Amino acid sequence: MNMTGHALSRHPKDRIMTRSLPPAIVPCAMTVHAPGAAAHARMLDIAEETPVTLSFNGMAHGVMMATPLDLHDFATGFALTEGIIPDLAALKDVAVRAEADHARVDMRIDGPSFHRLLARGRRAMAGRTSCGVCGTDARDVLDRPRRHVPDAPPDLAAVGRALAALPGRQVLNARARMLHAAAWCAPDGTIMQVREDVGRHNALDKLVGAGLRGGLDFGRGFCVITSRCSYEMAHKAIMAGMPGLVAVSAPTARALRVAGQAGLYLVAPARTTSVMVPDLVVGK
Repeated sequence: MNMTGHALSRHPKDRIMTRSLPPAIVPCAMTVHAPGAAAHARMLDIAEETPVTLSFNGMAHGVMMATPLDLHDFATGFALTEGIIPDLAALKDVAVRAEADHARVDMRIDGPSFHRLLARGRRAMAGRTSCGVCGTDARDVLDRPRRHVPDAPPDLAAVGRALAALPGRQVLNARARMLHAAAWCAPDGTIMQVREDVGRHNALDKLVGAGLRGGLDFGRGFCVITSRCSYEMAHKAIMAGMPGLVAVSAPTARALRVAGQAGLYLVAPARTTSVMVPDLVVGK
């Protein structure tokens, strides 16, 4: 059976939203810093991420962080790969609604599929972008605890030193070449602690746990992550009280908003040759 998005788009009961979703890609003003060169401005396209509530026959199943595009396809693929439906014929109706600050996909599935879902139990599943569990309602994401971090932006020369030193501290990745790392760095760029994991969120959680247990002062220094900076990574850094977060890949638009609200200084994307600082969080 054809499980493509094109097949679903021809489904006779597929319903269209009345409110528009936010754009999937938005421009962001950056300031580029490179050794031996003057800082200069650059516009960088970054991805948006939006909480997407998924429900089946009126029962909330999970909230996933996703790029607000092709949500019919996303919901259909999710339903199949999670074993909720056996094939497209079991998916009777799909309705995508854009709310003020999130999206909702309501799916109606056939009786046998819904009974199997109920028998599995209500597996609350609110995902960060690509993984994670934290609730069943968009409010679980949008109303998470907030705090303000210390105003101590990292020195960009120190950031460069940390980036250059980090590969040598990634012991597991040197063998497997597939793990993320999160590192806590002193204000001068000296790496104090590193944790690795196949999951980027897990690596950061491990670092925070190691720091708490080892008495690290998260108010002085900055964190480096070898991944993109999604809203969830920014939120974790904020909850740990970190003043700065450096990511090798670009931030999402929601991560910038979360960082700006808390005073978190982002440096992303960051390489040993140059780093970019989103103008949204400069001069906070």
